[in-house]
Parts: sequence; structure tokens; C-alpha cells
Amino acid sequence: MGELNVFFFPFMAQGHMIPTLDMAKLFASRGVKASIITTPLNQPVFSKAVEKYAQLGFQIQIRLLQFPAVEVGLPEDCESADKIPSGGDARPKFQKACAMLQKPLEDLLQELRPNCLVADMFFPWATEAAAKFDIPRLVFHGSSYLAMCAMNSLKTHKPFRDVTSDLELFNIPNLPHELKLTRLQVSPVDRSELETPFKEMFRRVLKSEEISYGVIFNSFHELEPDYADHYMNVLGRRAWSVGPLSLYNRDVEDKAQRGKKSAIDEHECLEWLDSKNPHSVVYICFGSGANFAPSQLHEMAMGIEASGMDFVWVIRNKREEDSGSEKWMPEGFEERTKGKGLIIRGWAPQVLILDHPSIGAFVTHCGWNSTLEGVCAGVPMVTWPLFADQFLNEKLMTDILRTGTGVGSKEWKNVDCDGVKREAIAEAIKKVMIGEESEEMRSRAKAMKDKAKKAIEEGGSSYLGLSSLLDELRTYHAN
Repeated sequence: MGELNVFFFPFMAQGHMIPTLDMAKLFASRGVKASIITTPLNQPVFSKAVEKYAQLGFQIQIRLLQFPAVEVGLPEDCESADKIPSGGDARPKFQKACAMLQKPLEDLLQELRPNCLVADMFFPWATEAAAKFDIPRLVFHGSSYLAMCAMNSLKTHKPFRDVTSDLELFNIPNLPHELKLTRLQVSPVDRSELETPFKEMFRRVLKSEEISYGVIFNSFHELEPDYADHYMNVLGRRAWSVGPLSLYNRDVEDKAQRGKKSAIDEHECLEWLDSKNPHSVVYICFGSGANFAPSQLHEMAMGIEASGMDFVWVIRNKREEDSGSEKWMPEGFEERTKGKGLIIRGWAPQVLILDHPSIGAFVTHCGWNSTLEGVCAGVPMVTWPLFADQFLNEKLMTDILRTGTGVGSKEWKNVDCDGVKREAIAEAIKKVMIGEESEEMRSRAKAMKDKAKKAIEEGGSSYLGLSSLLDELRTYHAN
């Protein structure tokens, strides 16, 4: 049996491409020939890292598929989720363009015959494409075991139908812990009785997960053992944990260059942090998909200021980027917080910042990549979920691991997120930054950081998880 050849096909969004790149690098470092499939305008996300890894002698490359944006009526530069025009039917069009990649992908699979295809959950048709050539397809969700188990329970049992109001708490049934949500914290797609293209899409996603070869998780067993076991033993899925993927970026350059180019010179940023005391700075960042109402950004600024803490605040609001205005910024805010606060507009070198000893807490939307990066840095979190799996990931941090506290985010919303008051923001920041409770959170977070590092080292749970997967793929075609 020759060397393994594995294809990686991420959905075109930063939060999906970045961990997939880390995963391809990880497979390559274990002697696999790794090929990343993407579209021409997304190539820059991968090219620098791939070039560097190839020069180090690893087998890693990029293969391009043309993206049919214009054919479905999208602007020609619309090849990633952050380029989708807001409103109208642009999202379904983007989904349609993705589905049109099936044929070019099949041509590539037929020509190159990889041993395995790791394809994003948003490409449910990839299972069928791979099956035509007897190639095992692994699904990559980019989410937590807890979120996948909870979503399955919500879809199956629909417990949100039994409450009398939007804000009444209900328990998510058949899970290892008692986890409570309100109806407003459940995705509107799940809440609604209406049939929509998205509902149909998610049905196909779940179906493809059931019939695919298995699922690969950016997680590690010690982080959510009860949910990894539940997913495999109760839901009966085959799964392998290979994370936390961000930890495979060992040097400063790799950490700084994940995703887009940083909007700030990392040395300038680290120098500023060097001037601060240990655990004295709060880092505030909401990933690449957050979309706050201007009034909420104003409250956020007032809450950050009222907490009295030093801070690094990454402002990357889609609406602000589109309009180029910051009318919501409280008058004199930047002057008043000069020296205490560092504002980064655009992309930040998040892993580098979180790893800095002066960071004492992370205000996060609980996207799974950010959550894991916070876990790996050993910092307690202020949780502020907005949409997708974020309300479920929050539960892992606040209820199960008890390494975070929530700001009281009440509603699943992916545009004009609002409703959190400055007092709640200031209070949550202070709670994780000062006092006895914050010390306890910090020591639990630190213990989990150590477990994360051990998981990826030789003999660790994720190291062994990947070894068993690679062994299985080697015997798949040998039989």
C-alpha cells in the first residue's frame, strides 16, 4: 500500500477554511499527501502556508475548481460567504453555485483517485460524489460534539414546542447533562413549521452524515468526553477527534497568518500587551460573521469602558465595513480610553493575542474555532452567542466546564444583533477578571489548556485518534 492521498474540501468561509488548512497541514505532517480543493479567489487564504509547508518537504498542494458565481446571478467576485450580498435571494444562489461544484469535483476524483475526501458539512452531495469512485467521505462540521448532539435532540424531539412563551426555559432531552435553552435561542429554521430551502439543506446535511464513512471533529476527548461518547454510542456515528487544530501552528508567523492579513502589525500589538500586567487585559472579538446593530456597538463600548479594564477590541462588523462609518462610537471614547484600550479594525492575530500572558479574559461569540482558541490559551470567557451553534457551545463553557460567564444573550440572530445592556457587559467582564470566582474559572481554564496540549502530542487522545483513522484508511482499499 503506497502513501495515503487525502482531499480536503472546505466551505468558502473563513471559519471553515482556516481549520481545514490546519487539518491538511496536520495530515501532511503525518506523511499523507494532502490536497486542498478551493476556488481561485479563495486560494490566497491557503497559498502562503501551503508554500511554506511544501518547502519544508511535506506533500501539500492546492487544486482549483472554477466557481460559477455569474452563472447563478451573483457578482463575479462572490466566491466566499463574506462576499454574499445582503438581503434578497443571494444566499440560496450561493448554495446553488456550491452544488454546481459536484460535477467538477467528480472529474477531479475520477482523475486523481484519492484515498479519502474530507468535505465540509455544507456539501452534503460530496458523499454521493465520492461513492461513485468508492472513495470514503468524511464530514467536517467544524463544530463541537455537544452542539451536534444537542442539534440532533432539538430536531428529533422539538422540545421548544412545549413552552408557553419565548423566554421560558426548556431542557434539551436525552443528553448527558441538563442543558436549558429558550425558544428564542433556537434557530428560526428549526422553530418554524414552514418548509424552506435551508430546512431541506440541513435535512440533507444530517442524512449525508449518516451515510458517509464518518465524521472528523476539531475537538479533543478530554474537553467533552460525555458528548463524544454520546455521539458515537447513542447516536451511532463513527467519529474521530483530531483537535484542537489551532495548536498545530507552533511558530509566531504561522499563528499570525491564519486567515486574512492582520490589520495591525503583530509586533506593535504584542509590544502593547507586553506593557500590561499578567491577566489584566480583556480581549473582545466576535469572529468573521458577527453583525451588530449600531446601538449594540454603542452599548458595547459603554460597557467595556464601565468595566474599568484594559482591553483589546477587534471591530469587524460587516455593516460597518460596508458603510465605512462608525457613527455609533460614543463621543470621546477613544480619547478617554487612550493607553487603556487598543482598537483593531479588521482582522486580528487572535491566537497570538490570546496566548499573551497579559490576557485575562476573552469576550467571544462562542463560534467553535474561537472557543477552542480560548480553551488552548487557558483564558476564562465572557460568552455572547449570536447564532448557529453558538448558544450550544456557550453551555459547554458556562454550565459544564464552568470556565465562563454569559452576558445574557437572549435571541438567535444573524443580523442586527442587539439587546445586551452595558451594565450586563461590564458586570460579566468584571466577574471573569476579578475576585475569587474569577480565580477559580482561571484555574479550571488553565487545567483544560494543559489537557489540550497533551491531546495533540504523541500518545495523546487526538494523536491516537488520527493514527487510528489513517490506519483504517490504509486498509480500506487494501481489502
